[in-house]
Amino acid sequence: MSEAALEEVSALSSIYCGQGEFQLLRQSAEDGLLVQISCAVGGERGLDVSLLFHLHPSYPSCPPDISVSSTKLSRSQCNNIRTDLLEQAAALAPEPMVYQLVQWLQCKVITDNCRGHKEEVGERDEEEWTAVLLLDHIRSRNCYVGLLERWARQLQLTGRVLLGRIILIVLQGAKPDIKEFCCLLKTVKVDVDSSGKKCKERMMKVLIEAPLPSSGGQSLQGFIVQNYQSLPELAAAFQDLHMSELYQKILPSLGS
Repeated sequence: MSEAALEEVSALSSIYCGQGEFQLLRQSAEDGLLVQISCAVGGERGLDVSLLFHLHPSYPSCPPDISVSSTKLSRSQCNNIRTDLLEQAAALAPEPMVYQLVQWLQCKVITDNCRGHKEEVGERDEEEWTAVLLLDHIRSRNCYVGLLERWARQLQLTGRVLLGRIILIVLQGAKPDIKEFCCLLKTVKVDVDSSGKKCKERMMKVLIEAPLPSSGGQSLQGFIVQNYQSLPELAAAFQDLHMSELYQKILPSLGS
């Protein structure tokens, strides 16, 4: 049994620390580890799903076997989720991946639900929008920023994460996709609280949301993390993005 697998299981037990969320069902040198994670995917009102991960002795050199069960889904639906997870696992680098797979499923379910709703109501808003989000805090920077980068990539959004005394995210893309990004922030455990427990971004605020002007607008490239030390540096960052007017609009909301 690899040390990486044992460390991952220990971390998972701390992340999924709610009642019934995590169980280590079996551990042996011959068969590896059998881990069960039960959670609501798609937010607190989402689907209750139980994921069974069999980590072979050679894991993470090989991906885990996965079983899916749910009281709210048919066997066929569970098999479809299992197939998606196995395909995602096979595409990942050979490193500990259980947490990443659970988070990927969270994102997929929310995204599919939001897109399904858009199709039902006939929403086809492809106009590019710009939004600025205010975050309360980032304690587990690597994990938090990694999730932000992954969601932006999956939702085809570009933007900037501006890290300083005030934490801002500037996003550009289709308005529905920006809303999905905000939905993920509110429903997925992205950070840790002051006691070290995984928590959601409940304090996030959308400071401004507006369409990018058809002429004279500046489109962002990529999704970049940028540190700043003072308000003048923050203002300069917006100036570099050709968004000084937008910065002036949000300045009263920054409490500075």
